[in-house]
Amino acid sequence: MKSKQLMLAAVSAAMAVGDYKSNADGSVTTGGGITAKGEYFDRINGGEWERTENLIPTEGLAHILNVALGTTAKPAGYYLALFSAAAQPTSSWTAASFATTASEIVSLTEGYSSATRPVWTPTNTSTSSIDNMTSVAKVTMKTASSLTVQGAAMLTSSARGGTAGALISATKYSAARVFQDGDTYEIGYRISLTV
Repeated sequence: MKSKQLMLAAVSAAMAVGDYKSNADGSVTTGGGITAKGEYFDRINGGEWERTENLIPTEGLAHILNVALGTTAKPAGYYLALFSAAAQPTSSWTAASFATTASEIVSLTEGYSSATRPVWTPTNTSTSSIDNMTSVAKVTMKTASSLTVQGAAMLTSSARGGTAGALISATKYSAARVFQDGDTYEIGYRISLTV
């Protein structure tokens, strides 16, 4: 646990002085060589898992550091959102702009059946990664014909279309996911810190 705290402290110090860079794969690396990286896993109707690397925007990095080492209280939960825009996430995306910029899917009839964003329920870790792969989020898709999903994101607000809180990560899939009414969609997310 102490090594994780030291790694987070090093990332926090590097970000405070601007000693970091965003990488092409969406990860962030500090001048000291610490990399923060996330990845989404998803599948339709119990099929094969697909893996997509994500972008951790500046707001997400700041949130992680402020909760782990600062004085920001941990939110009630972390939630996954689906979007339909073909927009590529950028480091400037925030929770306040996400729903509009990414065209978050908020309809209960042309979207998914739950009233809120599905919760991300991670398993505690003793390694440098944490994920929800033992308890993935699952939604049932609702559509009159077909529904196209271009990507996913993680936020601190459960409200579909909500603008409060922080955007932790976002990804645009390399190939859109197309759903029929009644399809089940499972979503996993992993975030890692490595030296």
